[in-house]
Amino acid sequence: MYYTPGSLKAKLCVEGRQLLWDICAKHNILFRKLGKIIVATKEEELNQLEEIKKKGEANGVEGLEIIGKDKIRELEPNVSAIVALYSPITGVIDSHSIMKYFYKKAKENGVMFCFNSEVTGIKKEDEEYKIYCRDRSLTGPSLEIESCIVINSAGLSADKIAAMAGIDIDSAGYRLHYLKGEYFSYSRTDRSSTCPLVNGLVYPTPQKGNKALGIHTLIDTGGSIKFGPNAYPVDEIDYNVVAEHRFAFHESIAKYLPSVQLEDLSPDQSGIRPKLNMKDGKEPDFIIQEDFPGFINLIGIESPGLTSAPAIARHILTHFDT
Repeated sequence: MYYTPGSLKAKLCVEGRQLLWDICAKHNILFRKLGKIIVATKEEELNQLEEIKKKGEANGVEGLEIIGKDKIRELEPNVSAIVALYSPITGVIDSHSIMKYFYKKAKENGVMFCFNSEVTGIKKEDEEYKIYCRDRSLTGPSLEIESCIVINSAGLSADKIAAMAGIDIDSAGYRLHYLKGEYFSYSRTDRSSTCPLVNGLVYPTPQKGNKALGIHTLIDTGGSIKFGPNAYPVDEIDYNVVAEHRFAFHESIAKYLPSVQLEDLSPDQSGIRPKLNMKDGKEPDFIIQEDFPGFINLIGIESPGLTSAPAIARHILTHFDT
């Protein structure tokens, strides 16, 4: 819903969502179609909701509907909003189980995993690439892997891998910077109410100029609730959650969930996104590019990267000679 029509983020997010549902249903991986509302708490946000709806419909998202206070109250009695955009098909999956499935499936197909290893160099020799790796613990052997195809999906280090292959990452626009996002878990301190805080996913209207979608409400497949993420740049990879950030979290959350108290919030987890620089004032798209024969770069695969994952794999298979 948020991405430019025709972009890889939009196309692969919609395709990937259905592929994930199909995989989960076929292999008994837990998922829940909870539905999602994006709420407007002030009049000036209404036009933005209409724009998001138009983008979503142009991208093939089904069932989007602008709803008023009565429908909002029916779906989410605790939410305070004047209007919302409702997506009935949005949901959550057990991300750990889906990753275990991908790992198991890959091993069955003959994939060799070298965990806790670091790429130290890449060299092209004739028709093959030689990849030099070392064990991070320094106790295991170094590796040399030869392949005529390399798919660089190294996440936060994807620009470094591209540079090792001889790409000028600044000229190519591949240099990444880190954007950290934290989450706070919710635990009700007021036990007088028996009504669940939320029944589905609740998002604020994204504020223009923000680097993320805003602090929203999430429910995992086990029913636990958390809020997040915020978004701020960092220079180093550090997954600690700053406890003092709960004050800013509470201020944002209270705009649409006034019953949430500061004491209800506890530090939970964080993540770091590989962000590309904006170009011509626009949010960058995924980069999926074959820069050298057989060397395919995946750069800036941030959200919606997990949703898009199976569609990204299919895109590589169908668009490149792999």
